[in-house]
Order: sequence, then C-alpha cells, then structure tokens
Amino acid sequence: MCRDLLYNIPTQISCIHLDKGGNYNDTIKVYHPYNAFRLSTSECLQNCCLFLYLLLTIYLFIMKKIFLFLLAIMILFVNTVHAQKMSKKKYLHDESYYEMYPNKLTGRIYAAKKFEDINVPSGGSAPDLKFVANHKLNLGVGVTWRNISLNAFYGFNNSSVDRGKTKGLDLQLHLFPHKWVIDVLAVMPKGMYIKPKGTAAANSSSYYSNEGTKERIYGFAAYRVPNKEKFSYRAALVQNEWQKKSAGSLLYGGEIYYVIGPENDSNFIPQSIQNNYIEKGYHEMKAITFGPGIGYAYTAVMDGHFFIMGSLIANLKINLATEESPTVVKKTSIAPSSIYKAGIGYNSNSWSFVVSTAGNLLLAKGPASAQNYFYKAGQIKVSLAKKFDVKKKNKK
Repeated sequence: MCRDLLYNIPTQISCIHLDKGGNYNDTIKVYHPYNAFRLSTSECLQNCCLFLYLLLTIYLFIMKKIFLFLLAIMILFVNTVHAQKMSKKKYLHDESYYEMYPNKLTGRIYAAKKFEDINVPSGGSAPDLKFVANHKLNLGVGVTWRNISLNAFYGFNNSSVDRGKTKGLDLQLHLFPHKWVIDVLAVMPKGMYIKPKGTAAANSSSYYSNEGTKERIYGFAAYRVPNKEKFSYRAALVQNEWQKKSAGSLLYGGEIYYVIGPENDSNFIPQSIQNNYIEKGYHEMKAITFGPGIGYAYTAVMDGHFFIMGSLIANLKINLATEESPTVVKKTSIAPSSIYKAGIGYNSNSWSFVVSTAGNLLLAKGPASAQNYFYKAGQIKVSLAKKFDVKKKNKK
C-alpha cells in the first residue's frame, strides 16, 4: 500500500508516493483537470529549463526593441534641438547656389537595398572568399521637416531563397548638419552566403550559406564641410533643399570602427575547403581601426535642375586586428579605407527624383595572411520627393 501526501495547487494536485519502507519514490504524479500524465524528476527539470530559456528569449527580444526605440528617440531629440537652434538663428548661405525651404514639409516614397560583404583572403593560390548578406528590398515612405526626418518601411522577402536568410539590426545613419557630414553604423547581419556560386556548395549551380555566420560593424565618422555656404549634401541625398549651381567642398575629419567578422561558433571557413585557406580553424576575425581622412564632394548642376553629385573620402588608419581559433593571434598594421556617396537626378522647388548610394569600404590586415580583409557596407536608394507648403495662420 502507498501513503499519499496531498498538496492543494490551484490548477493541479500533486501526490508524492512513498513505498512500504517509507522511502521516496522518484516519480511524481501530476493530475490536471483536463489530463493526467506522469513526469519524472529529470523531465520536470528539463521543462523548467525550457520555460526559463523561453522567458529569457522573450526578455532579450523586448530589451532589443526598447533599445532601438530609445536610440530613435535620442536621435530625434538631438535633431529637434538642432532644428530649434536653426529656427532661432537663420543659417547664412549663398541663395544663388542652393535654396533652403524651412517652411516646407518634404514627403517621399522610396525603395532601398542595403548590402554588406566581407572578402576573406586565401593567403595562397585558392580564390578569395566573399561572405555576403542576403538583405530584403525595403519599400518605404518618409517626411522631413527642417532637420528632422522620419521614415517607415517594409521589407519584402528575397526571391533568392538559395542564398539563405539574413537577420539582425542594420542601422546606417547619414546625417548632414550644414557644417558637417556624419556617418553612424551599427551593422549586425547574421546569416551569410559565399560567392562565387558553387564554392563549398553541394553543386556548382548553388550557393553555400550558413545562418550562423555573422558580421558586426560599429562605427562613427565626422567630417567638416568648409564650403557650406555654396555646397549642400541635403539637396542630393535628403531632397529638402535645391542645388541650383555647381559647387563643391573640401572634407576633412576622422573616424573609428570596431569590426567583427566573419564570425562563427565553429569555423567561418567551410570544412570542405578549409585546407585551401590559411585561416583554417579560425572562428573569428576582429579589428579596431581609426584614423584621419580627407576628401572632396562636388555637385555638377545642368540646366538648373539636373545634377550629378559625388563625394569621396580617403583615410589612412591604424588597425589593431585579432584572429581567434584555439589560440589568439594579434597584429597591428596601417591600411587605407574610404567613404563614398553619390547621387544623380532631378531637383526643383517642388519635385525631386534621385538615385543615390552611400557606403563604407574598410581594409584590415589579419595576422594569418599578408593580405587584407575587405569590408563593404552601404545602400542603394531610389527616391521620389515632393515639397509641400506649410502656411502659417495670419494673426488678426
């Protein structure tokens, strides 16, 4: 006979059974109003761990969304403060070169595609490997009021399903205070495929992809625009101003980036081709890179409305690189990099159409190879914008 110790629980009753000798039996019977089942102690612990893991996953997801929301609020606050200062103090510029519209609201529709890839040197006769993120095509709408811009978009699934899926945050901010051009990057794609087609793949007509391969780029760049009175970045890239005559400006400043990638929990070089690469066995490459840069930006205007804008900055930076396998190898080197922006289209005091691109090119020399890792991050964008008059009510 068994003696039962009963415990009242709101949704169930649990009975701990003791044998005739009074010893504890390693079985718990759980009776539910809708079902009765038996769970061992180990199974209970597994279910508890699974439940805790689920709670942790939900918590991290919520915290990520809160972080992105707070980051957006902070950027909006900074732009709002700057806009208020600008409204109190009129910005002096040559109106014969470009026109500002402080009392017009700019609305836009756009399509954009972001890109990131890493070129990994082989260190030998094998071809270099290019890890590529498979981003979605974004269609969106946006508005700009003075120095504040808000955009909302929806990402459409890629048709290239054989290239795998890419997830993760991809924040590429390009800010254009009149005296400065500023870039902020927080790029974290997870899930990349390898070019060219057939490399390490099952057959020559498919791509090798790995959802565990990832890249992270965190960076900040700021460059002075001395000829701000005649040259406008916003006219070509934000579309809330109008460059009426050709003009350009020297650019000077500096930047700093922290780059991690390729990265994989095992090895970032596929096992089937590892013997052909000097990075065999490595699961992570990372580098801190910083230094000054100088460049030039110019907008060529034709017939007062059609334009071509180009901007290129060259840098010479110090790289502190680390490659990790079972051992950690470090190397310090100097390597060049660049930041580019370009746009072509039509602009006026009402409508604007622009095809533009902006990106960062980074080089970092790893300890294993005498060649450089090559990182690219940027976007291509097509945008149609309209400037709307915002009339103030006259005081009676």
